[in-house]
Amino acid sequence: MRIFPTTIIAMLSLLLASTSWSDDFAIGQQAYDSGDYETALTKWQPLAEDGLADAQFGVGLLYANGFGVSMDDDLALKWYGLAADQGHGQAQCNLAVMHANGWGVPQSDEEAFKWYSLAAEQGVTPAQISLGRTYSNSFGDELDNVQAYKWFTIAAGLGDDDASYERENIASRMSPEEISEADLLANAWMESHQNLQANHLEHPQ
Repeated sequence: MRIFPTTIIAMLSLLLASTSWSDDFAIGQQAYDSGDYETALTKWQPLAEDGLADAQFGVGLLYANGFGVSMDDDLALKWYGLAADQGHGQAQCNLAVMHANGWGVPQSDEEAFKWYSLAAEQGVTPAQISLGRTYSNSFGDELDNVQAYKWFTIAAGLGDDDASYERENIASRMSPEEISEADLLANAWMESHQNLQANHLEHPQ
């Protein structure tokens, strides 16, 4: 059984707490959390078909991991893709994972990088870590220690324990000027992200 990171799965509960959702979605979330995946699919599938991005992500998660259904990469890609196209950060991250590993699609670092980048901008820390590693480990045009340090700093600021280690490792290959530049970029991103969150709380959709 393939399991995506539990931090991604848990995000649904966090989103649920701050947004007005339908009763069916909430019932599906509770069923998912308790391991009743059949009920989760029953509740989420109609909402996914109606275009609710969080439900599309949830259905994709079930098929990607084989929770309550047979594992089906094609269906996982379908539902992740629909949610990702609507700007769902967790779906974008999981779609990147599938492209990075060649699950259901030809392996593509380029596609993975694209989706990791979109998810990272929305504050998805696993995507930020993966993006930082891409920037720090690449041998081509994507090699960029400043960007790597920036994303590790942001992920660390959002509570990822591994990010601090990754940041210190990349710092050994950087000049003080590069570190200063990366810190400025990270601080600017954090300030913008905090402003977006505050605006969302003041003016929920």
